[in-house]
Amino acid sequence: MMATSSRSLHGQIVHELGKLIVAGQYKPGEILPREERLAVQLQVSRTALRESLRVLGSKGLIETRQKIGTRVRESEHWNLLDPDVLSWHGAALPTLEFVEQLAEMRELIEPPAAALAAQRRTDAQLTRIGQAYGAMAAAEDMEAWAAADLRFHHAVLDATGNALLRPLFSVIETALGSYLLLSARKADADFKYSLPRHARVHEAIAAQQPEQARQAMLEMIADSRSNLRSEAPSP
Repeated sequence: MMATSSRSLHGQIVHELGKLIVAGQYKPGEILPREERLAVQLQVSRTALRESLRVLGSKGLIETRQKIGTRVRESEHWNLLDPDVLSWHGAALPTLEFVEQLAEMRELIEPPAAALAAQRRTDAQLTRIGQAYGAMAAAEDMEAWAAADLRFHHAVLDATGNALLRPLFSVIETALGSYLLLSARKADADFKYSLPRHARVHEAIAAQQPEQARQAMLEMIADSRSNLRSEAPSP
C-alpha cells in the first residue's frame, strides 16, 4: 500500500510516475495505461491519480488529449529545473547527455561567480567558504562530503555579493547536489579526490585573485565532468 494520508499519497503517486518517466520506463510518445487501469496498478483512487497527472502535466512530462489519452512528452518539453524532475534524474543513472548539460550549466555560472567572489567577498563570507572546506576535509563518508561540497559552492555564490545571483542557488541546488554526490560515488573510496582543487579555489578567493579563482573553478568542473563521463551511459 502507498502512504495513507491524501497529501502523502498524492506526492507518492507523482514521485513514482515521475521516476518511471524520467528513467525511460515510459518513453516519450508512449501512451500511459488508461486511467482506471493505472489506478488499479498503483492501488489508488482515480481522483488521486487524476490530480497527480495534472501535477506531472504542469512539469511538462505528460499531456492529456481527448480520444487519445495521456502521452509522455519529449524531454525538451520537461521543466528540467523543477526540483522533482532534477531529483528523478539524480535517482536514475544519468545519461552522458545529462552529465554534459549539468557540467555546461556549472561552467556558465560557477567560474564567473568564483571570480566575483574573489573581488567582493567579505571576511565573514570567506570564513563560511573556509568552514565548508573544513567540513569536506573532515567528512568520513561520501554523503557528508557531498553535503559539505554543496555548502562550499553555495558559499562561493553567496560571496559574489550579487543579489540576483544568490537566489539562483535555490534553482540549481538539486541538480548540483545530485551532480556532486554522483561524482563522489564514482570516485568510491577516493571520494575526496577533488579536495586539492577546492583548496585552490578557496586560496584564490582568500587572496582576492579573480582570474586564478575562475580558472581553479573551471578546472574543478572539468575534472568532475571527466570523472562522471566515464560512467554515464549514452542517451
